Amino acid sequence: MKYKNGIRPMITEIRRCLLTAALVMGSFSGASSPARAQGGQTGQAGWQAVPGILARITPPTFPDRDFTITSFGAAAGGQSDCTDAIRKAIEACAAAGGGRVVVPRGLFVTGAIHLKSNVNLHLAEGAVLKFSPDPKQYLPVVYTRFEGTECLNYSPLIYAFEQQNVAITGTGILDGSASAENWWGWTKRGSATPPASGSIRKLLDFNDRKVPVEMRRFGEGEYLRPNFIQPYRCRNVLIEGVTINNSPMWEIHPVLCTNVTVRGVKIMSHGPNNDGCDPESCRDVLIENCTFDTGDDCIAIKSGRNDDGRRVGVPSENIIVRNCTMKDGHGGVVMGSEVSGGVRNVFVENCRMDSPNLERALRFKSNARRGGVIENIYMRNVEIGRVAEAILTVDFLYETGADGPYKPVVRTVSIENVRSASSPRVMWIAGFAGAVIDDINFSDCVFRGVEASERVEHAGSIRFTNVTIEPLVKGRSRNSPEAK
Repeated sequence: MKYKNGIRPMITEIRRCLLTAALVMGSFSGASSPARAQGGQTGQAGWQAVPGILARITPPTFPDRDFTITSFGAAAGGQSDCTDAIRKAIEACAAAGGGRVVVPRGLFVTGAIHLKSNVNLHLAEGAVLKFSPDPKQYLPVVYTRFEGTECLNYSPLIYAFEQQNVAITGTGILDGSASAENWWGWTKRGSATPPASGSIRKLLDFNDRKVPVEMRRFGEGEYLRPNFIQPYRCRNVLIEGVTINNSPMWEIHPVLCTNVTVRGVKIMSHGPNNDGCDPESCRDVLIENCTFDTGDDCIAIKSGRNDDGRRVGVPSENIIVRNCTMKDGHGGVVMGSEVSGGVRNVFVENCRMDSPNLERALRFKSNARRGGVIENIYMRNVEIGRVAEAILTVDFLYETGADGPYKPVVRTVSIENVRSASSPRVMWIAGFAGAVIDDINFSDCVFRGVEASERVEHAGSIRFTNVTIEPLVKGRSRNSPEAK
């Protein structure tokens, strides 16, 4: 029998009684790893790239000049609209050659904020920027992406377009004011026809028909929610120290950016599609010392959706995630589902993931309409408490599944020194004929409290080196003593 791509489809059920094992130099494989033969890096060879990536990631610096928003007419207390005062402070700062636009202690209400080059929006201790839930405050429309498709839509709450050296820093709070009564209600779960559904279908139709971006006009009268923070086609971006609450949709969403640092940010937002940090078609990104407690993926790395992602054709690459804490969320670190431009060279280390409401630690999701090549993904030194689905999920049946001509690829994945206390399974892997899931490597890992059989369909090589998988209920061989 012949198999596409030289990779034998594999459907494996590992019974619970066989899960207690130390799999030393073992192989759980349907074929002889074509991806490895084609030069895929694994383990330490991949990690050797990290110093070079970090050397290119340098946070921007700013002149020692402050422009306090109260000097431009902003009033604390939450009773007046400070949008115009903040705009004037940003314009004055940029005209002077850059510096800090300072939000002092107090509550300030605003609409959309548009950053300019060499401006650091700084929130002092005790400062709260509370964004209006009135959609009109985010007009006129701007050039943006909604779920991986370019369009003209409501401005993100904080936006920068084709700027360089921009930052949001400080210890204050950014409150998006989203709730079921405003932004979140546009896509309310459980309602028969959410208001957003027609707008989303319209945008996807534009994607399919390759309608020019300037004709994909949304905003007033439509229901595509804005993201919270979106630098678009920017260089040298820093987001540091702030707390982000109640976002309309994705919280931090750099698009087509280079040299991005997200550091020490605390995100708590449990609305629909409330991803924490989603670099999309970005290069050289560092996400460190952050806490994610989200209504969707904690970190989701993306590169455009379907034909629009292939048209732009820019992958996300050279992304480092370290020293982060992931609490609630659909996935700790995720690639997808908008990955049509590809994702490569992602490094995750020294993170803590633990919540009964965190579903997966490492997740890949695509389908035959998204396609995309995801490769060279490395995770090490990660402590996992409880996850609700699996340590590793590869889901190519996501949404439309095998219906489409673009077969997705996940290859060269290394999971090293990862320990978990409780999970239904270690792997939930679902591919389809023609798609590629290959060169998956586990080493020096301990997975305890595993409750069920693994699911592995249409996969190539999966290797275990010095790995223990311990079931929640320990069994024994017929001729061995009872496990203790």
